[in-house]
Amino acid sequence: MTSIEAKAVTDSDLDAVFGPIFERIAQGAVEREIDRRLPFEEVGWLREAKFGALRVPVEFGGYGVSVRQLFRLLIGLAAAESNLPQALRVHFSFVEDQLLAEPGPSREQWLRAVADGTLVGNAITEPGVGAVDRYRTRLTRDGDRWLLNGVKYYSTGSLYADHILAAADRDGERVGVLVDAKADGVRQHDDWDGFGQRLTASGTTEFTDVVVADERILGPGYGAPGPTYGTSYLQLVQLAVLAGIARRAEQDAREWVAGRTRSYSHSAAALPRQDPLVQQVIGRLSAAAFAAEASVLAVADVLDEVLAGAAKDEKLLVAAELAAAQAQLAVIDLVLPATSLLFEVGGASVVSERQRLDRHWRNARTISVHNPAIQKARAIGDHLLNGADLPFAWSAGEHKPTDGATA
Repeated sequence: MTSIEAKAVTDSDLDAVFGPIFERIAQGAVEREIDRRLPFEEVGWLREAKFGALRVPVEFGGYGVSVRQLFRLLIGLAAAESNLPQALRVHFSFVEDQLLAEPGPSREQWLRAVADGTLVGNAITEPGVGAVDRYRTRLTRDGDRWLLNGVKYYSTGSLYADHILAAADRDGERVGVLVDAKADGVRQHDDWDGFGQRLTASGTTEFTDVVVADERILGPGYGAPGPTYGTSYLQLVQLAVLAGIARRAEQDAREWVAGRTRSYSHSAAALPRQDPLVQQVIGRLSAAAFAAEASVLAVADVLDEVLAGAAKDEKLLVAAELAAAQAQLAVIDLVLPATSLLFEVGGASVVSERQRLDRHWRNARTISVHNPAIQKARAIGDHLLNGADLPFAWSAGEHKPTDGATA
């Protein structure tokens, strides 16, 4: 840890530590995209700097930052490499759960482990018929031990992680299980085939008779419905990714224009950077990035208040969920058009594969389909018009058939 641990950490302190790392990560972004090289080395840089311990209290070896400071840095990391904040999404949620847990040896153990560089991935969602309210992945008793069996998909970030947070069914109840990533019976595959966010390691995880100790079972009710900070928090990480993409798209477009000398016979100026129409595009990109970041930080402020109260105030939890849902719709509507608009600053050469500027739209479009916006818009309207509860338990899969229906 740097000397900043001796005092309340400021944004400037954090920028001094992580700014150079983000710059190094950004330098290889296009090459990683072209080669589809997973950023293991870059994750190592973040581990070494204790990025995963941003929210861990100083007394346990972390930075003790606020939620707002965390999300400000996640936006910066996303601008450097949009895959990485998404890959760390469940890690930061796990840390938050430990911060909210009752003080004791287990809580301290995990917080110190995170401060030492431990990362947590996830294996929650199941392919196919993995249902909205149940899991095919099972945790079953075998003598004096538990065994985990099942297949998960969208295991985002788990290839970079030391432990995997898996969701399973145990005798009809949903539980969380923390599994060592290298445990016997764990197989991970980098088989995510989406056209964006290709380096998040969001592939398949298989569990075959994986032995689970009692203390690694996180208890009943994990992922159960009801007000929670978790859904707004996890959604906000996705929005921080979008805000970072917008920032990088604006920066890439501006750098492209600044170095360009070719123009058109019918242009309004000899140089693109002097063309008022091109200037207008850059201005709009800048405004989109600014507004997206402001939206993310506004929700982070609400979450700071929620978590300061140990996430027990139901009104605040609902307020955070509503704010995150509203921000989701606004940020998507800002960032997706911006990642297309950027191409207006150049001619055919702006679509060169060497630039890979299309990755901004592909990545933004991929992030935007997580927790579909059309469902969020309807839920917001129903809540505001009719007082309907907001959806806190998100999952994907086939619903149980109703009486008389077939599966």
